[in-house]
Amino acid sequence: MPFLLAPGPRRKPSAPPLTPPPSRSGGESGPSPHRSAFRPDIEGLRAVAVLAVLAFHAEIPGLAGGFIGVDVFFVISGYLITGLLVREAISTGRIRLGDFFSRRARRLLPSAAVVLAAVAVAGAWLTVPLRRTDLEYDVLAAALSLANWRFISQRTDYLAAGHDQSPLLHFWSLAVEEQFYLFWAPLLAVVVLCAARAVRRGRAVRSVVALVTGALVLGSFALSLHWTEDSVSLAYLGTPSRVWQFGVGALLALLPWHLLRGPRTLRLLCGWGGAAAIGWCVVAYDASTPYPGYAALVPTLATAAVILAAIPGRGERNVQGPYGVGRLLAGRAPRAVGRLSYTLYLWHWPVLVLAEARLGALGWPARTALTLAAVLPALATMRWVEQPLRRSRTVSELPRRGLAVGVSAIVLPVALALVVGTATLHLMGPATPVDVKGLPPGAVSGPSLLARAAGASAGDGPVVPNPAQARKDFPPDRDCQVAPEVTRSPECLFGAVDSPDRIVLLGDSHAGQWFSPMLALAAQRGWALQELVKQGCPLPQLAVDSPQLGRAYRECDTWRAGTLDRLRTGPRPRLIVIASLNRYTTDRQLLTAAWEKTLKPLRATGAPIVYIEDTPVPGTDIPACVSGAPDDAAACAFSRAEAVPADPLARRIASGAVPGVRSISVNPVLCPGNGPTCPAVRDRILLYRDDAHLTNVAAVVLAPRLERLLTDSGALPAATAPATPAAPAAPGADGWTELLRDDFEGPAGSRPSPADWQYDLGTCYPGCPAPQWGTGEIETMTDSTDNVRLDGKGALEIVPTREGEQWSSGRIETVRSDFAPPPGGVLRIEASIALPDVTGPKAAGYWPAFWTLGAPLRDGYTGWPGVGELDIMESVNGRDTVFGSMHCGVLEGGPCEEPVGLTSGPQTCASCRTEFHTYAVEVDLGAREVRWYLDGRVYHRVSAGRMDAGTWKRAVDHGVFLILNVAIGGKLPAADGATAGPATEPGHPMRVDQVTVKVKGGEGGGGSG
Repeated sequence: MPFLLAPGPRRKPSAPPLTPPPSRSGGESGPSPHRSAFRPDIEGLRAVAVLAVLAFHAEIPGLAGGFIGVDVFFVISGYLITGLLVREAISTGRIRLGDFFSRRARRLLPSAAVVLAAVAVAGAWLTVPLRRTDLEYDVLAAALSLANWRFISQRTDYLAAGHDQSPLLHFWSLAVEEQFYLFWAPLLAVVVLCAARAVRRGRAVRSVVALVTGALVLGSFALSLHWTEDSVSLAYLGTPSRVWQFGVGALLALLPWHLLRGPRTLRLLCGWGGAAAIGWCVVAYDASTPYPGYAALVPTLATAAVILAAIPGRGERNVQGPYGVGRLLAGRAPRAVGRLSYTLYLWHWPVLVLAEARLGALGWPARTALTLAAVLPALATMRWVEQPLRRSRTVSELPRRGLAVGVSAIVLPVALALVVGTATLHLMGPATPVDVKGLPPGAVSGPSLLARAAGASAGDGPVVPNPAQARKDFPPDRDCQVAPEVTRSPECLFGAVDSPDRIVLLGDSHAGQWFSPMLALAAQRGWALQELVKQGCPLPQLAVDSPQLGRAYRECDTWRAGTLDRLRTGPRPRLIVIASLNRYTTDRQLLTAAWEKTLKPLRATGAPIVYIEDTPVPGTDIPACVSGAPDDAAACAFSRAEAVPADPLARRIASGAVPGVRSISVNPVLCPGNGPTCPAVRDRILLYRDDAHLTNVAAVVLAPRLERLLTDSGALPAATAPATPAAPAAPGADGWTELLRDDFEGPAGSRPSPADWQYDLGTCYPGCPAPQWGTGEIETMTDSTDNVRLDGKGALEIVPTREGEQWSSGRIETVRSDFAPPPGGVLRIEASIALPDVTGPKAAGYWPAFWTLGAPLRDGYTGWPGVGELDIMESVNGRDTVFGSMHCGVLEGGPCEEPVGLTSGPQTCASCRTEFHTYAVEVDLGAREVRWYLDGRVYHRVSAGRMDAGTWKRAVDHGVFLILNVAIGGKLPAADGATAGPATEPGHPMRVDQVTVKVKGGEGGGGSG
């Protein structure tokens, strides 16, 4: 398809417009000084043009060049309109502009108004609210004959790309034609006025107008070639670059072709040659054809040849021989389609687009059927709107009446669009920018986007930003994401611009979306941020085409080379952060080589380099979708497989094949788990502003996570005064440094401290990488104080409850996940716990536990058991026994004998249900072992010698987070011989008196892993 509608490296504009000049006898044929004759062949030529357009829009195979129908119509329009005006000038000595515009208004505008009104109303029913507001703006632009400039502005705005196509996209060509009328008729009127006193007025008028037309044709064609090279949207949709096609038709009407007799054979060949050339363009041209440019010469001159072949010569009434193409075009069927061409053109595209808005993408047979169905409203509009107004004596009697009809035809859709659009904007809420200072803090780690309970609901209320805000939620980086035609980035320094230290943000718009968090990280350290970003330009050295420019993206190559040279010769940055869309090619070998060409000079700077793995690409207009489903954001989820393909550069970095470059990813929180879809909204945050880029709001709340990932990678030093976690206390007399202690003091029925603890909810982590928490439990975890509460006496209670057959319970984690032994030192985690005081059949299925998981698990909750799990205390089914275990390695077997793990076996503890006992684990990196304690007595050990060094390091040499919970049912109670059933008694709490985490020895007492 042409620009804006066609896939492929070079897009051409949408449908050619149906220029619908009148066709009544004596009205608008060539300006013979002897007579004016109706041209039935031109009416048939309109049929050829509109059928080409319709076949193209229906996507009928083999007719991909049907967009050239627009060129045919422009030539016809220039020929007929110029002939009409010049004949009037020769006959009367002047051009009555009021009469001319009155005829145009009643001929064109009422039918267009009917379609615009129908689209405005149908759009309110068939389209989602955000798309509806876009559509009403399209209605306004189309009604005011400015549609082409609206679509030019949208297409050239790279950062606003990703919107669905408009049902009124085809009005661009009607706007071009109407703008031509507004320019051409007054120009000819001035020329006629200047030539009015000439002795031979007819020859003078034709000569002067022909000279003016020739100059315009040459200038417009040169401009068309220039814009086709530099800006395809402007070249295809812009009026100045299309004037030359009208001018070619005008020259046909101005030059003295009627004086030429010419042999009939030559005329025959001229007509059929032109028709064949038009057909060849329809078949041979496609989305890859640079257009208009030189390619537009063929259909334009071919149309002129068909028209010229049938211009009557001196003494001839007509030249339609039995074998001429004009005889075929003048047949009853082509003329019938030609008469219908204007209204059929108006109706067919809205029918197609609105049908797909409701039904989804359709194949060419369905599109063809819908195009044929558009004949019905087209016939009705012609029969009851177009023809009555054209033939009405009352309307045509006075020019002002025709003009009044035209003005009314403009006012009606404008008023309707304003009413529908205003109501829709009110429904969606304000489009004012989001105040990022009021956003909730983002989570540093874990499955949640925001810093709150893992998996907890963000509460009721609208998404932020709302869909209207999301569309405009760009990074506040001014003009530093340079446009396609720009070849050099400005300095673009932000933050502490005088600092010798700076972070460089480098890449395409997928790098630019990280501007706000990178600026925050730089500012925290007193550094500058330099943004070197170019729209649509791959950072790897790939040769690509620019859809905006419609040709090879040479500016990208120039910009990339210049930017790399600036970094090579300028001061060394403290950090270079790179990112890029990873879809510029599917050739892995080519991409690998291209990245290496870019990374080699970057590595030569000596600065740390971090690659941010490309974020999900939804491929659909996310804000529009969410606007249509504000209470069901899950309806806008999109395919994981298509949105998050394997990132070859990230894989190579992880394998060690790209030295000097680190890789980080926020995709585990943007698309958590391993299900088939990715969410459009998380924690009430609308993630995407279009079909490919994050909202600035999403980027801002991801800043804490990015900071952790960058500092963990070693590429970014910690800020001098981090807000959390607090600096650890000094070591005590016993050498231990306390990192956490909670004695659970507080009023009865209150929640544990949100500064220390967060809730796990439901039956699995977000994205459900392991349904039923991976162990077959039957309870639903809640944050209700019925299940998790303080008892008012210095203890925490986790209470299983049952309503009918549905069990509920509680599971809490520490907010911090950086509890780790210092290098060569010891980490000790302990808690004083009284187990649920229930035994026998009433305790069947009870499973209280105190345990830890490795911090890396929070970035998506995948990688178990390799990241390590330490079960400090577990007990099942009300037994008078407890046990500890270590999980590591691989899912089945391996050094940790999974899925059982390296367990201690049952340890007798008769009073553990009625009294508090202290359970502890120590991770001792110096002694290279993990030890389990019950009331100070070591009862289980796992040494590093039981596994390979890599497995040991992955299991224990990093931060961990703590978990307290009481599960009901599951694999472990079942393996012990009991399952939860009707006899199982709810309401027996596990009580926790205190939890302590502390470290000792090694190289200091920090708590970061």
